[in-house]
Amino acid sequence: MDRQSLIHKFDKQAKKYDKRRKNGQAYKFRQRIFQEAQGNVLEVAIGSGLNFPFYSRDIELTGLDFSPEMLKAAQNAAKDYPFKTTLIQKDVETVEFKENSFDTIISSASLCAYQEPVDVLNSFQKWCKPEGKILMMEHGVSTNKLLAGLQKALDPLALRLVGCHQNRNIPDIVKKSDLKLIREERYLAGYLYLIWAKP
Repeated sequence: MDRQSLIHKFDKQAKKYDKRRKNGQAYKFRQRIFQEAQGNVLEVAIGSGLNFPFYSRDIELTGLDFSPEMLKAAQNAAKDYPFKTTLIQKDVETVEFKENSFDTIISSASLCAYQEPVDVLNSFQKWCKPEGKILMMEHGVSTNKLLAGLQKALDPLALRLVGCHQNRNIPDIVKKSDLKLIREERYLAGYLYLIWAKP
């Protein structure tokens, strides 16, 4: 799928995403992992700002997204939170940051949409300070064989409709990257992954 079509798909979903900030089904999982963000934080594919409620007041947040409509929603939401927020409309697969720029890098439900997810994780490795952390909440292939089969069958349709793969093997993507896996937890029939990693 070309990038412009993908951007358009996420633009159309911005309002729906915005409603999930306080009552989305993933709220408790976001809270579990993203409250650990510290210092100078980069959140890629920030969307409408679903992780804002979990950040401490003393972080400095840089939010990245290729969807202008998602960024409008995030800009509006940021007014309700005390931390400093800078939003950038760029594609994480092509953007450049200086090495060792961030204390924490956040990714939530975004590995599904990248053309080269391993390359994106390798960029995290470069952008994160050596003592920093990379926190991810991602969805991927389930441990339940029936559900995994359904995910595989529905993948082409989901990609066409919402621009995201349903059956990516998240641990395999992390292992192929330059990141060091610290901890992994899986929920919802193994479909939801919480991943703590470092450079």
